[in-house]
Parts: sequence; structure tokens; C-alpha cells
Amino acid sequence: MLFAATTDAKRSRKFYEEVLGLEFVADDPFALVFRSGHLQLRLQKVDRKPEIHYTVLGWEVTDIQQTVRELTKAGAEFLRPAGLEQDADGVWRSPGGARVAWFRDPDGNTLSLTEFAR
Repeated sequence: MLFAATTDAKRSRKFYEEVLGLEFVADDPFALVFRSGHLQLRLQKVDRKPEIHYTVLGWEVTDIQQTVRELTKAGAEFLRPAGLEQDADGVWRSPGGARVAWFRDPDGNTLSLTEFAR
């Protein structure tokens, strides 16, 4: 089970369902619930959340360039962290060969995509 937080359930539901394409499961008094592969993602409803300066959720993808382009077209905005050399799509190659791209949800949670070197 995965957890993150939202201060605006309506806005987050639209982002996770329409931009990321996750399957919506439920909207209960405490959380929005989505299916992400075999895992359940619970976006806990909170009045306020602290600013977090690290990745809270990430997904492994098989073609990061295509996924970044699809998510950008759907409305995701990819980040360009200072000090990281990224390509035109905002993808960084790690020293181990994995390719990573970061973006934020409407609550400022940092999310990532990773394509591992094969």
C-alpha cells in the first residue's frame, strides 16, 4: 500500500485519474483510493501538509521518453532540478545508467518515473 497526502481531494482526483491514468477506487472521508498496478494508493485528506523536498512516489516505466511525452501532453509538468544534466524532455541519466524524470502533483508532492538500464 502506498500513501501520500492531499489538501484538495477534487483537484488530486482529477490529476491522478486523468493525467496519470490511475484507476479510481473510492473517495471516503479519509482518503482518495486508486489502484496502481497491484498496489493501492491512498491519498490521505489533510487540512495542510508540510513541504517535502524529496520524491514521495515513483513508478518504473519501460520507455521513459514516451511516458514523459504522454504525461506532458496530459498536463504534467516535469522538473529540472539544479545541478542535474537532463535531456530535452527533462530526463536525467544516473551514474548507474537508470533514467529518471520528476514532476509534482497538485499538492506539490514530488513524483518520479524511472527506466532502469537493461
